[in-house]
Amino acid sequence: MRKGLWAGLLALLIASASYAQLPRLLPTDGKLGELAGRRHPFPLLEINNKVVRLAPGGLLYDRQNRTILHNQLPDYSPVLFVDDSKGDIARLYLLRPDELERLERTLKR
Repeated sequence: MRKGLWAGLLALLIASASYAQLPRLLPTDGKLGELAGRRHPFPLLEINNKVVRLAPGGLLYDRQNRTILHNQLPDYSPVLFVDDSKGDIARLYLLRPDELERLERTLKR
């Protein structure tokens, strides 16, 4: 009984540690930009020195892939964003340095 409990606990620990090492899946149709986060009131954002609007139902993701609110955006950050048919921002991802490097290499090809 006790060996089974320890084996289950060890399996759970290994599974959760391996999941944490997976890279975040980012949209392939996204565009790179530089966010100036706290300059404008909700729902406005400034990306690449252009003021844009967050779409109704638009999502903002932090560097750990958690959804955040507009007031939790950093002052400046590299981002990957997806716009909708009206040009509003449907999804915005704050990028970690390794993700930015990977995306820049992919776009150069």
